[in-house]
Amino acid sequence: MLVVAGVLFLVAAVRVITGAHGITSVGQTSTALRLAVPIGLAGLGGLWAERAGVINIGLEGMMILGTWFGAWAGVQWGPWTGVLVGILGGALGGLLHAIATVTFGVNHIVSGVAINILAVGATRYLSSFTFADMEGGTSKQSPPIESIGRITVPWLSDALDTLNDKHWFLVSDVAGLAGGLVTNLSLLTVVAVALIPFSRWALWHTAFGLRLRSCGENPSAAETLGVNVYKYKYIAVVISGGFAGLGGVFLAEVASNIYQEGQTGGRGYIGLAAMIFGNWMPGGLALGAGLFGYTDSLNLRGGGQNVHALLLLLAILLVLATAWALYRRKYATGAVSAVTGLVLFVWYLSVDEVPSQFVSAAPYVATLLVLAMSAQRLRMPRANGRPYRKGEGT
Repeated sequence: MLVVAGVLFLVAAVRVITGAHGITSVGQTSTALRLAVPIGLAGLGGLWAERAGVINIGLEGMMILGTWFGAWAGVQWGPWTGVLVGILGGALGGLLHAIATVTFGVNHIVSGVAINILAVGATRYLSSFTFADMEGGTSKQSPPIESIGRITVPWLSDALDTLNDKHWFLVSDVAGLAGGLVTNLSLLTVVAVALIPFSRWALWHTAFGLRLRSCGENPSAAETLGVNVYKYKYIAVVISGGFAGLGGVFLAEVASNIYQEGQTGGRGYIGLAAMIFGNWMPGGLALGAGLFGYTDSLNLRGGGQNVHALLLLLAILLVLATAWALYRRKYATGAVSAVTGLVLFVWYLSVDEVPSQFVSAAPYVATLLVLAMSAQRLRMPRANGRPYRKGEGT
């Protein structure tokens, strides 16, 4: 929470210095949340699988299955049926991954990549004789899906929007952040956000979660204590696919109201990056998804001006990172941070608006920078990705 408060203070200062008031507006926060949810759900799916010791590179393919099955059922039987069927579609991809990796011992990376390829081909084939035969659909997109419903807290939303328009230091920025959380909020967003504390509780505060995590840390020791390692790995990977499928449903039913080929746009991979940034913890994962969603939203709202302000923010953060690295006597890391920060600061001073190509690439550049800066503190589950066979520890 201290880190979040510190970053919010810096963002408020950058907004005042640059005059880019859109970076903390209600609309910016609302858009960032909508873009962060599918990334967060994919990352949450990766978290469940990897806590049980199974690397899930196939999150992207499971999201694709979620978008297609969610849209297919949503068009015919309504949006909430689409949500359930989309989760099942993603879980089916998770089941295939579990069969390949847990039962047959296939390399986790190879299996995940195969599922990604299979999902693209399968959904393209299915669309050719389902959506193409529906009114308003084609072989590459579905007919429109009924809205899943949105909520707004009227009096609170109006008050926060008014306060945000005052452009007061920090106060208006907090109002913009809070306003985005109570304005035009999809019901599916509420469900997705609630899954973060639920996963924390289920994995760290229940006997089920302890057994599941033991399979990712030391499966041989877990086996000697009577834990059915195969069963827990299967459960974790199927749940992982279900979460990724829900992220795909969100893209089809909330982010837009149709299924389109290529709709996921690599969000499964970014979700995996958010999970790693969050150190395999739900809270850190949520922060990572929020960061990537926010940088992506800058591309959609305000474009060059907002990303230009982001250059100054990154330069300041890198200065702080340099000071911290020097304090811990990590001189090489400090030197890299200092040089990168100086380059960004000079770039900020030399231009008034960044090129559109960099605006589009900003989310991916932010992903690389954040992962590079956080790599020193990461610790994945000890047995993550290692093949396991029953009785090998006895």
